Amino acid sequence: MGNIDLFDQSSSYTSYMRNLLLTFLSLFSTSTIFAQSEPLEHKTVADSFQLNYNAARYDSIFSMYSPEMKAALPLAKTEEFFSGLKSQAGKIIKRKFVKMTQGTAAVYKATFDKTIFTINLSIDSDKKINGFFIRPYLDESQPTPPRNSSKLILPFKEEWTVIWGGDTKELNYHVESAAQKNAFDLVITDASGKSYKTSGKTNEDYYAFGKEIIAPCTGTVVLAIDGVKDNAIGETNTFNVGGNMVILKSAANEYLVFCHFKHGSLQVKEGQSIQQGQLLGLCGNTGNSSEPHLHFHIQNIENINSATGVKCYFETLLVNGKVKKDHSPIQQERIMNENGNH
Repeated sequence: MGNIDLFDQSSSYTSYMRNLLLTFLSLFSTSTIFAQSEPLEHKTVADSFQLNYNAARYDSIFSMYSPEMKAALPLAKTEEFFSGLKSQAGKIIKRKFVKMTQGTAAVYKATFDKTIFTINLSIDSDKKINGFFIRPYLDESQPTPPRNSSKLILPFKEEWTVIWGGDTKELNYHVESAAQKNAFDLVITDASGKSYKTSGKTNEDYYAFGKEIIAPCTGTVVLAIDGVKDNAIGETNTFNVGGNMVILKSAANEYLVFCHFKHGSLQVKEGQSIQQGQLLGLCGNTGNSSEPHLHFHIQNIENINSATGVKCYFETLLVNGKVKKDHSPIQQERIMNENGNH
């Protein structure tokens, strides 16, 4: 079904990064120190690493590896990884030392052209890179409420089906993303469980396509994107991964994120005050989406790249035809507002 991950599942290089570089953590020392200043040897290596990365001299980065690193990430894989990273994130604009951890690993906040990452860079006694790990940056100073405090209705009319939703990877592949860990992907299905009417070869054949998406609560629009074209069925747009999207800030400073609106369908603009139930736009198939669906999640701050997801509960809704209160939907549930068309 139409999957979305605005960060590390939006392209093949990031999946490769997650699976491969996690293994490099075993190369790190397991001891912990608490130095608050950047060691000179780490700064020297990190400076060279950044310079070579920005200049696309990936062979020079490879030459900075320890023998173990060279065996774990050969030159061809190094070039593939960093070229993929650069195409998605751009160059490193600036780098800030955060702390030392795991003995030999320096932690940096790295601002790229398009996003912010945390980089863990470990070196051995010969000042060779013996491990590194790159992941989306998480601002740990920002408070993260365990759940929403705003009273919410579902963001649509009629009955929809939860394709991805819940707290485990089996129920919800979003759980591996810091911002989207409590996200939902939703479609409309018929009695047989299909999300389309006939062949499923066009967007118009899908029940969700063109359906109204409404505001779950009052708030202010802080982001509105409406210029992304709808995908052909089975194709995805990994450049504009969220497609046409809206971020709504609630009175409780919660940020409600809606993705994949139909091209040209938004009815709101940035800075606009919104009432609960007000039309935001129409469901579409834009961005990293293989079929028409709605992606919805709540996060603690506006910046998707450094946000943390907030678990989402709706005040009163029908779940498989039965009334539930203060409920967070999970995969396979058919859900709608208690009063139907809100």
